[in-house]
Amino acid sequence: MRHGRRAIVFLGLVLLLAAVPPAAALLGQPFYVDLLRRVMIFAIAAVSLDLILGYGGMVSFGHAAYLGVGAYAVTILAVYGVHNGVLQWAAAVGASMLLAAAIGAVSIRTSGIYFIMITLAFTQMLYYLGISLDVYGGDNGMRLPMRSQFGGLIDLGNGTEFYYLVLGLLVLVVLFVRRLVDSRFGMVIRAAKSNEPRTRAIGFSPYPYRLAAFVISGGICGLAGALLINHTAYLTPDLMHWTRSGDILFMVVLGGMASTVGPVLGALVLLVLENALSNWTEHWQIILGPFLVLVVLFARRGLGGLLWREERDG
Repeated sequence: MRHGRRAIVFLGLVLLLAAVPPAAALLGQPFYVDLLRRVMIFAIAAVSLDLILGYGGMVSFGHAAYLGVGAYAVTILAVYGVHNGVLQWAAAVGASMLLAAAIGAVSIRTSGIYFIMITLAFTQMLYYLGISLDVYGGDNGMRLPMRSQFGGLIDLGNGTEFYYLVLGLLVLVVLFVRRLVDSRFGMVIRAAKSNEPRTRAIGFSPYPYRLAAFVISGGICGLAGALLINHTAYLTPDLMHWTRSGDILFMVVLGGMASTVGPVLGALVLLVLENALSNWTEHWQIILGPFLVLVVLFARRGLGGLLWREERDG
């Protein structure tokens, strides 16, 4: 019943998102296609973080590193004349997974505040490295020479086609993560979060499972980075700043951890609300801040938890 309620919520979200392009065309407001495409890209990043945060209990404050590495991989290849989307996105995912393996190999041996600080430190190192790379724009950033090409199968320059590609990838990522956490692998990750000594006692070493989850999470976020750079067409080191990690982290908390669907809802509410308030007043943070605090205080399972509270409590 629990999964049934969440599946209905997710299906409703997908149908709502699928209706945006025709509705925007009817209203003559193409801006909403760009806004919701950005929301879905960050939703993919949030779902990837939820894999290790919600299910694995690993509070990573460095997830923006993989977002940035994915974007840099696509841009650097484009600078040197490689515009094939398959190669670019494979490089983005591969580079992010390698980075996650390196960071995870060190950070997963720790816990608590030490884990948070190590992931944060790695991200800030990469942020300052991006600033120092003058050949790729340094602090000012640089424009993406050309969007990823897929041999005529799909044109990322077409806003609607790109939108539905992102929507399809979001659905695939959510289903993949859901399947993963329901597998034996996911059961070990969740068991280690709940009671690590007992997990060891029954014969499972949490470290390799956590590292594998960390690497998978980084790869998915790297894909989000490849999508984001094609969305903005502009590369900047700010993609790897710790505040970006904070944004992704709060999307997960806001929507509801360990729910797969929750991070999608969190990204939607946070970014749409942020856009609406910023267009209304320049002091929008004064309104958004208290709202986020109230959600954390009174909706311990996030906004998603309010939708399926009955099934959990029952």
